[in-house]
Amino acid sequence: MGLEAIYPKPNRSTGSGHKVYPYLLQGVTVSRPDQVWSADITYVGMPSGFLYLAAVIDWYSRYVISWRLSNTLDGEFCLDMLNEALSHGQPEVFNTDQGVQFTANAWTSRLESVGTRVSMDGRGRCLDNVFVERLWRSVKYEDIYLRGYEQVPELRQGLRTYFRFYNEARHHQSLNDRTPAEVYRAGRGTR
Repeated sequence: MGLEAIYPKPNRSTGSGHKVYPYLLQGVTVSRPDQVWSADITYVGMPSGFLYLAAVIDWYSRYVISWRLSNTLDGEFCLDMLNEALSHGQPEVFNTDQGVQFTANAWTSRLESVGTRVSMDGRGRCLDNVFVERLWRSVKYEDIYLRGYEQVPELRQGLRTYFRFYNEARHHQSLNDRTPAEVYRAGRGTR
């Protein structure tokens, strides 16, 4: 009959047997760009299924450093995103959840190879990565849900436009009504 009990299902996006890195940001005051970056993945519903959107964000400025869209949850698109982000700078600490893409040796060893300390959220603690969770809310409510993208190329172009707007033109109350790009560049001493 298709009856099924309603209860929390196992979280299949987390790896098993991976090295668990501690959460390094408890009580830390983030006071400059490139001090802490984080990454996360969300899904984007499309008429033909789901796509996965990943982004790297600077905690201090809320600046989206890089992002990627993929039709699979393999770690390759996340690693490409990380390499692009690292071509623009290097964080002192990089925080993620314990998803398999971020616990993979390729991800953690890449961060450690540039001297970045790896930090991971505790299980079930989405507020440990609150800035990227807030980014997902903004992306979805200010762009994806309003536009109702039906094709991947138009979604990709729409996201490109949205992230440019988000970084360069969208003023944030938490940033004293400045844009993420203004705060990020001013803190790094660049224009």
